[in-house]
This record gives sequence, structure tokens and C-alpha cells, in this order.
Amino acid sequence: FLHDSWVVYLDSDNPKKRYQNRRVMMKLNFPINIALSLPDVILFSEREAHLVVVEAVTTTGPVNPIRLEQLQKLTKGPRKLGYKVSYISAFPSRAIFRKFVEDIVWRSSVWIEKEPNNIVHFESIGEDNGQTF
Repeated sequence: FLHDSWVVYLDSDNPKKRYQNRRVMMKLNFPINIALSLPDVILFSEREAHLVVVEAVTTTGPVNPIRLEQLQKLTKGPRKLGYKVSYISAFPSRAIFRKFVEDIVWRSSVWIEKEPNNIVHFESIGEDNGQTF
């Protein structure tokens, strides 16, 4: 779903193993303060001008209304620069997805590890929210 992407940020339980591509973060006008509540993964495709923010449900839960608001504040800089931003909850399986489906916020998407070539979009009909792929 995202071609020629770079890893901008990759979280880890071990702070020494966290990865930040500071050069790309600065280009995207992204805060570099790691004390912020950052998502698990941030990907960027320059060709598509698309930033993808991923939350692994097994670590932080899905993107819910409160988390979406936090992530939108975090991605304010890239959005001001005109980049498309998508918010994705990543699940290991449909069984785990079913446990959290009611918590997932509209204007976000779901990726399931056991079905990696598919994305589920939670979109409001008739709403031009700029969050579609």
C-alpha cells in the first residue's frame, strides 16, 4: 500500500534500539522530541507524499478517538507541508481485530499481519476528510 517508503521512526521497548531518521523528520517538520507519545512505526513515501502512522494493537491498542487526536497533533507539521497522512492500527490476526473493532476510530485504517495485502478503511460516507489512500 506504500511504495518506496522509508522508516522515519521505529519504537522499541528498549530505548537504545529505537530508530529515528532525523534527517527525514526535519524535512517533514516533525517533532524530534522522543518524550512525546510517539506511535510504534512511522513510514514515509516521498514519491507519494504520504506519511503512514502505525500503532501495533498489541503494544498500545488501536487508533481510537483519543489517540487519533494525539496523532493529528503530532503530524501537524507534515500536514501543513501538504503531505497526506494515514493512521493505521496493525493487528496480528482477524481474531484480535474482532476484539477491538468497536474501539477503532473513523478516518483510520486497519492492517492485519496474516493478510498483509489488504487494508480495511474506516471512512465516513460523504465526508471529505483527506484520509483515504
